[in-house]
Amino acid sequence: MVAKGIGLAAPLVITPACFRYLGDQRYGLWMAITALTGMAWFADLGLGNGLLTRLGQLADDPRQQAREISGAFATLGVVAVLLLAALVVVTPVVPWVELFAVRDPTVAAQTGTLVLICFGAFAVNIPLSLIQRIQYARGQMVQSSVWQSAGALAAMAVVLVAIAADWGPLVVVGGAVLAVPVTNLLNTVTYFWSAGPADRPTPRLVHRETVVGLLRLGLQFFALTMMSSIALNVDNPLVANVLGLTVAAHYAVVGKLFGVLWIFVGLVGMTVWPVNGAALAQGEVAWVRRNTRRMVALYGVIVGAVGLLLVGYGHRLIELWVGTVDRSTIRLPVLVGLAGWSLLVAVTSPLLMVQNSIGLLRPQFVGWASFLVLATVLKVWGLRQFGLAGLPGAACVAYLLTVVPAALVGYRRALARCGPS
Repeated sequence: MVAKGIGLAAPLVITPACFRYLGDQRYGLWMAITALTGMAWFADLGLGNGLLTRLGQLADDPRQQAREISGAFATLGVVAVLLLAALVVVTPVVPWVELFAVRDPTVAAQTGTLVLICFGAFAVNIPLSLIQRIQYARGQMVQSSVWQSAGALAAMAVVLVAIAADWGPLVVVGGAVLAVPVTNLLNTVTYFWSAGPADRPTPRLVHRETVVGLLRLGLQFFALTMMSSIALNVDNPLVANVLGLTVAAHYAVVGKLFGVLWIFVGLVGMTVWPVNGAALAQGEVAWVRRNTRRMVALYGVIVGAVGLLLVGYGHRLIELWVGTVDRSTIRLPVLVGLAGWSLLVAVTSPLLMVQNSIGLLRPQFVGWASFLVLATVLKVWGLRQFGLAGLPGAACVAYLLTVVPAALVGYRRALARCGPS
């Protein structure tokens, strides 16, 4: 909990400094690009989540685990190289300035470089992020959390020093985004250096059958992650396109405030994922059902209570945090909508984790695909009709109509598949 708290707090500490140093136009551009990289998490072909599920099922076979890990690293290493090559070729061609509606000439001149920095760091981190899945699958949550917190602290230190020394916006952004892959690289080297020779991934352990099996499962997660990542990260680009980068910058700040709740839900869910898989593999359906109900209640109470506090004191917190907030833009309905959205994501997460643990993904795919289409249409309409307040409200309505029913259906199927109801 201490490590997670540090990891969550560090980005919040540097946000006001970055917002003031970069300015609302450049900061809004950075957040919009970051949202696009969030949409591209499916670029790992689903192998990260597939590996997490496979390692949970192979807890008693360390040799096969080493083969799975070797195959995942080899495959995603090739993906990273191809993405970097494509990025160098495509970036000069894409009209990024028009896409993000950049008005400031100085910011426009740096747009292409910012895209290269952010997407380049993302591509490099694709294979390196596997270490987190490996540690979670093996129950080493504390070790993983400490490393992630170290990366967050390193990013904070680099950003604050760069701002104090006035090294320029590109150095500030570069320090913030490159800290994660560098930390994952150090974590990976340290982890496998201390492991036994039989547990280390090597090229000789890469076998076609293992890679094909991992890809088969991973591509299912790929389809699901593609839908959910785009759906969850489309907000800032939509706001930038419809209402402008200045509004997008303010929305990104308040989004980070509520984003702590989503990060909390995701991090706890990752620890439950392999545990559910092990329990269902042993037929412990009653335990999974009981534990899931408790997780839903826990998430509902914590996220609901914190969400209410953010609604009541959100403007004051933002003013203390970044020094200014446009209350005419970030109105109370925006805060209420984000609190409701956070609560919906929280209480459905435990149901989805049960399905992920056994690779039952079809119900989720249907739900997220439907959500992507419906939510995008409703969000654009809501932004044009009601301004920023229409965005989270549209997301809540679409989520209730699509993902929530899919989560309930998939959860019941997962329990029925692994034992008597």
